[in-house]
Amino acid sequence: MALLAATLLALAIVFGGASRSNALRLALIELAALPVLVLSIEAFVRDGLWSRHRFAVGLLIATLAIPLVQLIPLPPSIWTALPGRDSPLLALELTGIQPGWSTLSLTPDQTWAAFLGLLVPAATFMAVLTLDAAWRRRLVWIIVAGCAAGVFLAALQGGTGGARILYPWSWTSSDVISGFFANRNHLATFCAATIPLASVLAASAHRQSQRRGQPQGRVSPAVWLGLLYVVMMVVALGAVRSRAGILMLPIALGLGLLAAWVASGRGRPGPALLAMTAAGTAAVLALGIFAIVPIMAAFDTGGAPEGRFEDWPTVIQAAQAYLPVGSGLGSFDPVYRAFEPLARLDETYFNQAHNDYLEILLETGWLGVAALMAFLVWFARRSWTAWTAPAGGAPDLARAACVTLLLILLHSVADYPLRTLTISVLLALCCGLMEVGRPAQPSPQKRVAAPHSLAKDDPSR
Repeated sequence: MALLAATLLALAIVFGGASRSNALRLALIELAALPVLVLSIEAFVRDGLWSRHRFAVGLLIATLAIPLVQLIPLPPSIWTALPGRDSPLLALELTGIQPGWSTLSLTPDQTWAAFLGLLVPAATFMAVLTLDAAWRRRLVWIIVAGCAAGVFLAALQGGTGGARILYPWSWTSSDVISGFFANRNHLATFCAATIPLASVLAASAHRQSQRRGQPQGRVSPAVWLGLLYVVMMVVALGAVRSRAGILMLPIALGLGLLAAWVASGRGRPGPALLAMTAAGTAAVLALGIFAIVPIMAAFDTGGAPEGRFEDWPTVIQAAQAYLPVGSGLGSFDPVYRAFEPLARLDETYFNQAHNDYLEILLETGWLGVAALMAFLVWFARRSWTAWTAPAGGAPDLARAACVTLLLILLHSVADYPLRTLTISVLLALCCGLMEVGRPAQPSPQKRVAAPHSLAKDDPSR
């Protein structure tokens, strides 16, 4: 299962960087996820992990159930009474067709595709829960190595003048660099989100080498790799020129180095942490000196309004029309077209809401919002547990995963990073790391047996 999970991550990184028109590549990733999901569920049941992870796994089951509920056939007397079904009824009336059984989703084919896509992060999450600590760390290394490979591909795209053969997605403009992604903003999210993971990997590896007797003044090779990675990601974010990436960079560096400091023991910063801090600071300064003009140009819209902000009121209007049940996962495009004002019509189209939270409200209604609220509660609780836990072991990666998740959630306010399998798998991996980062609770039998074991050594007995 560990090898299959590693293969799944690699496939998701290479082939999961787009949110549309990639059915064959998506099918390859989804097929790779099936054995991982089956084997991880078998291990989860065999090891009796339900009592420890019941809230998180219950939330995962509820999330997977939403599209399945939307695909249940309903009699005409029920689905015709649902909000927002006036247009389908009018179409049937104009064609002379009597209403028959239909699903809650307006686009059942897209909803089914969305369910199959959810199986990939579900398999990743369950695999992290059942694998040992060494393999969880290897999976994080695969994510970091995959991001580095994507940045290298992006460098080739920029260095060769936008050669089409280097772009994995035909609709990506050759004027931008995007690596394995179809969208440069999603590459920027991936780069920024992996900085905390790489920083903590380097800090924890250095701390372990010190425990094994390495001289205090010597810096382990892992630290040099982490230092190089941080510098490379800072340079990459400057070259990509994504506004979201530039805004996320200080958060990723600041909280990532904080997580690395905690992983190093919360003591006086050593040479390793100081070197990483200095490297990150130097890279940011160099970026500001040599790339400030093109970076500022990315924020200059020439006085034109931001299109996605102007379209959000229309998305909210559409969502209100379909409350409380929603229009069905994957139905955003046709639903939005029905509400789009005539003044906004041009040769382009609004493929996503560019706000995952509004899109969840539109497509899933109050049920999806309730699942999202439950997830945010879980995230807050696990974040508190991770940052108050001692250094070492699973809590180190849990703190880094907390920062990575925060960055993805922030970017989801103004974009749709989770519509790509690569970033949804990264989110699932981080959720698993946060879930297993909790300190284990002693069993009731051990708490009862402890006083008796002390009494045996009591001379007064």
